[in-house]
Amino acid sequence: MREKGCGASHNPSLLGVGKLEYGVLDALLRILSVEDERVIVRPRVGEDAAVIDFGERYLVAKADPIVCVEEDIGYYAPIINANDVAVMGAKPRWFLATVLLPRNADEELANEIFRQMSESCRELNVSIVGGHTEVVADLERPIIAGAMLGEVERENLVRKCARAGDAVVLVKGVAIEATSIIASERSEEVRARHGEAFYERCRNFVREPGISVVREALLARDVATAMHDPTEGGLLAGLYELAVACGKGILVWKDKIPIYEETAVLCEDFGLNPLAIFASGALIVTVPEDKLGYLLRKYEENGINAVKIGEIRAKEEGLCIVNERGEKEELKCSAKDEISVKFASLQH
Repeated sequence: MREKGCGASHNPSLLGVGKLEYGVLDALLRILSVEDERVIVRPRVGEDAAVIDFGERYLVAKADPIVCVEEDIGYYAPIINANDVAVMGAKPRWFLATVLLPRNADEELANEIFRQMSESCRELNVSIVGGHTEVVADLERPIIAGAMLGEVERENLVRKCARAGDAVVLVKGVAIEATSIIASERSEEVRARHGEAFYERCRNFVREPGISVVREALLARDVATAMHDPTEGGLLAGLYELAVACGKGILVWKDKIPIYEETAVLCEDFGLNPLAIFASGALIVTVPEDKLGYLLRKYEENGINAVKIGEIRAKEEGLCIVNERGEKEELKCSAKDEISVKFASLQH
């Protein structure tokens, strides 16, 4: 599969803010050695979590930091990690958090972060079982490095095994997480342009429509051939990561992709591409074409929006997107999120 346009080639240089570009990350992962034969899914580009054989069940493990938000950081952390466990077909169970606080932190900030983590874990039916907390000199804002553990019956594990001809389904829409981030980080501008009600609606996207896809992923695991939750770099990066992990090509129709109205407005305001910004809250599912109707009905019965936006192709067909004019183009993406680039203080 060609990796042109997706940050695969690189020269030694400063790494820049945000996720590592795919070529750099792939080279680093090749340094790692995993000798334990019980490790079923190992680190590689496009994989969401590790899978370890525990006999009758698999243990699914994920670690992910939250550094791009401050206001709801405690609420984000368990959900972002739980999403990556759920797309493997596993139920998130146990959460650990390393909470790093800035030098000027007070007890009120620490209390609020822990209250948010507790709220989030209750919603997920997850137990917080450990971690670490400290104040760090020169840190400008809180950081939470989370780790989620889950478990899944062997027969319910969802590997990234999409086949040519499978439908590509997008659940919910884009870009839920980015909408909340933009509203929170540019609150004065958003309020001035669109009013308090619009600002509050956008800021609350983290909860409604919500950044969790745990329920959505578990509903699809009986028919999914692959699942992936797009995060930094947006839907385009998520599609690329899924295709790489499956070793397949992909064709997507741009006009089929559901974009929230509020997201479109904010992207217009700040010159952002809604397909290339933080997309937690969306879920990509691949499913055999003869199971597509079943899956869409299942989502509809549960009050969840889902739509076919493309299909899996053979690897040699590459990654393509059909634009608004009906023209086929190479699907170009970057691991660097547009928000991280334009709002230089943010990372994820």
